[in-house]
Amino acid sequence: MNIMTSIIHMFLALVLSPLLLGIINRVKAVFAGRRGQPLAQPYYDIIKLLKKGAVYSSTSGWVFRLGPVTGLASVMVAIMICPAGGHGGLFSFAGDFIFMAYALGLMRFVTVLAAMDTGSAFEGMGASREVQFAVIAELVLLTGLAVLAAGTREVSLAAIYSKLWTASIPPLGPVAVLIAFAFLIVLLTENARIPVDDPNTHLELTMIHEVMVLDHGGPDLAFIQYGAALKLWLFAALLSGLAIPLRTGQPMTDMAVNVAGILVTAIIVGMIESAMARLRLLHVPQMLVVALSVTVAALLWILR
Repeated sequence: MNIMTSIIHMFLALVLSPLLLGIINRVKAVFAGRRGQPLAQPYYDIIKLLKKGAVYSSTSGWVFRLGPVTGLASVMVAIMICPAGGHGGLFSFAGDFIFMAYALGLMRFVTVLAAMDTGSAFEGMGASREVQFAVIAELVLLTGLAVLAAGTREVSLAAIYSKLWTASIPPLGPVAVLIAFAFLIVLLTENARIPVDDPNTHLELTMIHEVMVLDHGGPDLAFIQYGAALKLWLFAALLSGLAIPLRTGQPMTDMAVNVAGILVTAIIVGMIESAMARLRLLHVPQMLVVALSVTVAALLWILR
């Protein structure tokens, strides 16, 4: 049953991840008093891009073409490790959360390389900003997962999330809440959402992630957009498993609760983007340092 649950969760991630972007856009439209685009619009966009051809600059090489495919494969591997509520993903082993972080890091690495391979000053600027913020965001993610591992005395994501809200260990409610807050900031940063970045902007001087993919088109851009949707699903699943204190012991029920939490997370992201303005670039590292301080506070709570 656990294996079947993991397979179903992987299938739902592959199918429903673009829906999260549609939910965010619809929530923002509701707050703005507009009707908004259809919930399935991200699917239409990806399908339309897949039907188009790709145009490559004479200054770009094989790195530019390999980036979107490698990035999509990397985030798919990370999804296979991501737990579904209190139950593990398709692959679970000691230290798998470190491997997951490296898979996400590989996704960013190949995207940055592809951006720099174009020889564009704008894309190089976006790549520089992406790496600058990622240094702190990755530290927050790994520190938060390490704190959870120390609290549950487990070294795999499946075991950590299954024991997090059980009575077999000392109460970790405050720790889970603190780490969930830090992971929310990481989610907004890693997925280039407001207040870190505006995915709908077209002003190169303020763009971060979007400026790195300006030269991509057709299937390559479809792979990038689909990979971004999967990445959003992954971080929403991690956040949902932390924030929902429910472990029924029934794999399908726990997975359904986790998926519902992922959809609610998309609604929360839409509300945040509707209520907040984008931060100045100099203030983004400060926000990430606050998230890191929260994870350190969670660690001190465990060691008290």
